[in-house]
Amino acid sequence: MRIGAQLYTVREFCQTPDGFAEALRRVADIGYRYVQVSGTCAFEGPWLKEQLAKNGLACVLTHTPADRLKGDLPGVMADHQAFGCPRVGLGWYSFDAEKGESYERFIETYRPIAREIRERGGYFMYHNHDQEFRRIGDRLVIERLAEDFPAEEMGFTLDTFWVQAGGGDPAQWLERLSGRVPCIHLKDYAYGRKMAVIGEGNINFDRVFEKAEAGGAEYMLVEQDDCNGEDPFDCLRRSYAYLTSRGFV
Repeated sequence: MRIGAQLYTVREFCQTPDGFAEALRRVADIGYRYVQVSGTCAFEGPWLKEQLAKNGLACVLTHTPADRLKGDLPGVMADHQAFGCPRVGLGWYSFDAEKGESYERFIETYRPIAREIRERGGYFMYHNHDQEFRRIGDRLVIERLAEDFPAEEMGFTLDTFWVQAGGGDPAQWLERLSGRVPCIHLKDYAYGRKMAVIGEGNINFDRVFEKAEAGGAEYMLVEQDDCNGEDPFDCLRRSYAYLTSRGFV
């Protein structure tokens, strides 16, 4: 398994093209060679290809705005092909019917999108938060998703923090979703429901690493949405140091 950085961690630095380019340089200087693009300013696919190459980076996953997935999927796929990323991710869905985001609406909207992404040579990835661990009827939302989407059309970017926040066991869910979690979000969980640098919280990463490898995970992407007032690049650096000390590169 290879380690990478989820750029959502440093999103505040990526809101202009110049800032985005500088953030890529700083992430590469830490030692990361793989990134997920998420929460940045708008960009053209060839521009990102150039910036990635300049810094010796590869993009292995994105979080793409829902409006683009629903309204410009050909353009989304053309961009991903330009910078060589096969995985097209959705980062959020509330599953709140009162907000117009019922479970049924998700299926109606995203099953055709997932199928078309597959037909165009990509792979649709869904990223969980904690709401996927509530029940609709007698089933967890995440269980329903795994049943209602074929594995060849949708994978899961399992987020260790949010699984635990939802009352789940990250390692157990990596095992249950074995074969369809090519990318994981590594995020530690500290007392007080705080997001923490990897190895500085309370998640049992020994089991996470074991189940991730057994389930065929390819990339472990470090993400810390909230750095609790610390420099996010320093948080990425400390997580990188922990993971490389465990033998990952």
